[in-house]
Amino acid sequence: VLIVFYLTWRMHSFRVTQEAVEVRSGLVFRSHRKARLDRIQGVNIVRPVIPRLFGAARLEVSVAGQDANVQLAYLGSALADGLRRDILGLASGSRAPAATTVPASDLPHPGVAPTIGGFALARAEEFLAPELDPDAAPPESVVRIPPGRLVGSILLSGFTIVLLAAAVALVIGVTTTGSNVALFAFLPGIVGSVGYYVSRFTKSLRYSIAGTPDGVRVGFGLFSTSNETLPPGKIHAIDVSQPLLWRPFGWWQVRINKAGHSTNQGAAGQASTTMLPVGTQADVEKVLELILPQLRGDGRRSLTQTGLLSKGGPDGFTNAPSRAAWLRPFSWRRTGYALAGDVALLRRGTLSRELIFVPLARVQSLGVNQGPLQRILQLASVRLHTVAGPVNASLAVVAVVEAERFFERVALAAVESANSDTGHRSNSAAGVQE
Repeated sequence: VLIVFYLTWRMHSFRVTQEAVEVRSGLVFRSHRKARLDRIQGVNIVRPVIPRLFGAARLEVSVAGQDANVQLAYLGSALADGLRRDILGLASGSRAPAATTVPASDLPHPGVAPTIGGFALARAEEFLAPELDPDAAPPESVVRIPPGRLVGSILLSGFTIVLLAAAVALVIGVTTTGSNVALFAFLPGIVGSVGYYVSRFTKSLRYSIAGTPDGVRVGFGLFSTSNETLPPGKIHAIDVSQPLLWRPFGWWQVRINKAGHSTNQGAAGQASTTMLPVGTQADVEKVLELILPQLRGDGRRSLTQTGLLSKGGPDGFTNAPSRAAWLRPFSWRRTGYALAGDVALLRRGTLSRELIFVPLARVQSLGVNQGPLQRILQLASVRLHTVAGPVNASLAVVAVVEAERFFERVALAAVESANSDTGHRSNSAAGVQE
């Protein structure tokens, strides 16, 4: 077994050129994966617990497309950080030295130290080090998640509601039948639920987010850590949502659509598209300024606050007419849209509030639909098509006249934004966080 692993390690190599990142591996069955630099959506460094003990990390290059990611496992932590900087610099258009091929056997052995004491000290320093590298990002995260808020958000999640409903059904079943057999069947579920809560809690500890010249860097994790950098211009849609149970505490969550999907889970065990697991309105505004610099300014910040908290009416949004109450009796007042420069804002929902931001330069297409009931009520639905993800940029009820106007305005603005867009360049003014 050791001989096979050794030979596999010897056959593993990677190369970074001016056009792509390439990885070759395999002993009997050879594999050659290539990630074009212009399709890179982010670079993620993951440090699972066991490799972390030996100072090793896994580097994942997230690429647009299904099953297109390229992984390098495992590298020394310092080498992984340096390689990430090089890849992001190349992807942004910066020049780099000529391409070289580096066999894995020529890399430094991760975790090697001259003495056992030095080894232990190096690992302890790494475990206590901040998730954001001070040399590549501001030492302080712009958002901090207190442990109490994190625990509360997990307990007030949909999973807890389902768990409570199952417990109530179990109690009713036991009371009705008089048999306790179902209690033994429920025990594994209780153990699994406890593990689920602990896992979500530990994965969200040490959450950090900050702006760097290479993009937005998001880190999290206590034992196994993850640190991902999203280059500017790679975020296609943003959703700010507030579940009903979070409303008394003023908590919000931020999720995004991006062309590349990491194989690793994000904070709180959720998808890697979760940028902020739970935060206040002030936290949301800080995160939005990082991932959407176009929204900076008092006027646009006020529009964001209105979109989050307003109940509808003449508030700067083009809202659905009163006849939309026939189809959306509770949420029609909050259904509306607004344009702020080259960003479209869609507002909807009353039980679970949502405010969606779509950079017009990232719009793939847009559509207006009208069903039979909408036709009777002179209503229509509109949708901005982006890459697949958790964010659905659509409004179910809009006046027909406003839907036509929305289509024309967004179509024209999207073309203009795409032609003048420089957000995909990390070293552009739009992409650098001051």
